[in-house]
Amino acid sequence: MAKARTKTWSSGFGFILATAGAAVGLGNLWRFPFLAGENGGGAFVLIYIVCVLIIGLPIMLAELALGREGGGSAVHAIKSLISRNRANRFWMIIGIMSVFIPFAGIAYYSVVGGWVVDFAATGLMGHAGQPDGETAQTQFDNMLGNPARLLATHSLFMIGVMGVLMRGVQGGIERLSKVLMPALFVLLIGLLAYAVLTADMKSAATFLLQPDFSAVTGKAVVLAMGQAFFSLAIGVGVMITYGAYVSEDVSLTRAVAMICFVDTAVALLAGFIIFPFVFAHGLDPAGGPGLLFVTLPTVFGQMAGGGVIGAVFFVLLFFAAFTTGVGTLEPVVAWLEERRNFTRIRATLVAGCAAWMLGIAALLSFNIWNELTPLNFLPGYGDKNIFDVMDFTIASILLPFNGLMIALFTGWVVGRNLKGKLGMPAGLEKFWLWGLRLIVPAAIILIALWK
Repeated sequence: MAKARTKTWSSGFGFILATAGAAVGLGNLWRFPFLAGENGGGAFVLIYIVCVLIIGLPIMLAELALGREGGGSAVHAIKSLISRNRANRFWMIIGIMSVFIPFAGIAYYSVVGGWVVDFAATGLMGHAGQPDGETAQTQFDNMLGNPARLLATHSLFMIGVMGVLMRGVQGGIERLSKVLMPALFVLLIGLLAYAVLTADMKSAATFLLQPDFSAVTGKAVVLAMGQAFFSLAIGVGVMITYGAYVSEDVSLTRAVAMICFVDTAVALLAGFIIFPFVFAHGLDPAGGPGLLFVTLPTVFGQMAGGGVIGAVFFVLLFFAAFTTGVGTLEPVVAWLEERRNFTRIRATLVAGCAAWMLGIAALLSFNIWNELTPLNFLPGYGDKNIFDVMDFTIASILLPFNGLMIALFTGWVVGRNLKGKLGMPAGLEKFWLWGLRLIVPAAIILIALWK
């Protein structure tokens, strides 16, 4: 029998900071800028914001509501709600996916987190900038080509995440968020001010705010939807788990609005920090995944005070990556902790070590296994290595699918029991429920089919 859950956030403010910390991460500061750069700038930004409003916000509210109503881990919450509503056990797929997705997600996310650890350490030692793009690319390639180096930073990142989770919800997750989230915003504002004063903000604003719809393709729309899921941490299981720790007097509607605003604002701020420097130095905004790790070190190497600015930037990136890493592993820890003989520490050790081992396969795909394409017999997977397979499968397939299931389950099965519990007017509540029943599923399916 599952253990009773007694954990709660110390306050509504602590809950919002922790949840925003889980959402704000590399999806905002790494993935969003390079996807915007590759897919037409402003057009991608506009589609992304629409996806957040139509799909992301309603599903995030649904996840938090499911967690608070069901209690416990994602598996426990969904099982409890199925029982109470006498629903088909098919819906347990939500609970299962909400443990599997964060487990696989943190495994490869920790590898990228290790890159950030590497670059932050290098920056703090005064080597954030490189004299030219070729040197920066060589630095990045040397890091990726060194499995021992990647293993060391991947391990450090995962050990840090595990150390926080062992301290519990209030003593670990919430305390960390109360320190790192304000620090992240201070660094963001400082870097934005520096970009305004020293770089080409006009070109960046044009690029990010003037949509070029000729650049819109089916792929760009699918990527924008996947980015909304990835960036907001919806469909992952984090929100269901964090929702279980929220007291009844907290307005989930107000909290979700604040979290979505903060998350989107950070993504846009990242664009307004990165692209002014890119344009000021005549570099390509469509730098792909290497935008942060190749293009920006080149920028830092060419600007006055670039060493200091680069160090600050990569420390900022680490703060964002780390809070998300903590939030991503928590659903797995929460599920294990409900098993017999699993203390918080033991659950964290088992979940963290297992994810760390899976992450080794991801990091080897950049060197020893760089020619291995394990799913090349499937459409869309032909040239994808292990890391790419994990990223594409999680962000573009499993997250939208789990989001679709969550929307349908909340809208058609659990919704009637949530009336008056979300802190929103009755009319808006009815619109939200019908949105989950019809609009959100239709949007997810149409976007997924739009190739």
